[in-house]
Amino acid sequence: MYLNPVGFDAYDAFFAEMIKENKFSNSEVHVTSLQPTVGQMDNLEYRTYNALIASDLVKATRQASTEGFDALIIGCFYDPYLLDAREISGDMVVVAPCQSSIEIALKLSNRFSVIIGHKKWEHEMHSTIKEYGYGEHLASFRDVGMNVCEFQKDHKITANNLFKAAEKAVTEDFAESVILGCTCEFGFFQEIQEKLKVPVIDPSLAALKQAEQAAMLKNRFGWKPSSKWSCEPPSEKDIKQFGLFSEPYQFGNRIIVN
Repeated sequence: MYLNPVGFDAYDAFFAEMIKENKFSNSEVHVTSLQPTVGQMDNLEYRTYNALIASDLVKATRQASTEGFDALIIGCFYDPYLLDAREISGDMVVVAPCQSSIEIALKLSNRFSVIIGHKKWEHEMHSTIKEYGYGEHLASFRDVGMNVCEFQKDHKITANNLFKAAEKAVTEDFAESVILGCTCEFGFFQEIQEKLKVPVIDPSLAALKQAEQAAMLKNRFGWKPSSKWSCEPPSEKDIKQFGLFSEPYQFGNRIIVN
């Protein structure tokens, strides 16, 4: 499942088309979004917006696990509530774009830069990258002065802005690879990569491929989420006693990509 973690479903068809073009032939992917009641934010640029989706995201994760999905992608580069979602995911693997992109970048280079929309994003993303343990590999953040909703409006402007920022990251910050720091920056990595001659990681594709690989490894080798120590989930007894997840979570939208 590719979960668009907002109640705004206009991006769902866009992500479904991206997945259709790039998924493995034997993968079935459901593109979903949260209930509209979570709010009609079309982005999670602010911590305020992030806080408002917490409950629905956890409920949606539990529902996806109940439905038997092998893997879930939280489709935002902030990786919102990734560890919280993993705690309640059962045997379902949960991945997110930031961590997925960095893991791929560090297979190809020693230092990476992240291209973000606004300077505002840097603090939260930097905190997340340091929490993952990758801070020493971060060369820089470079912002392009664009909101999430602007990336897909004029592709020529977006491509030009992303390239300029990526070029500075490589030539001035000595980045050896570049990560596009928003899932809505999809469709631009190849052109930048060809010009700069360094790996340019698209976060949506990175998360999709990490999820497909995780699903394969789980089914072939039994490598599924741990439930020990810090990964221990709430007991089903407590969940029942507290009346949690008593009703199936109803996604706001669902597109099935075969």
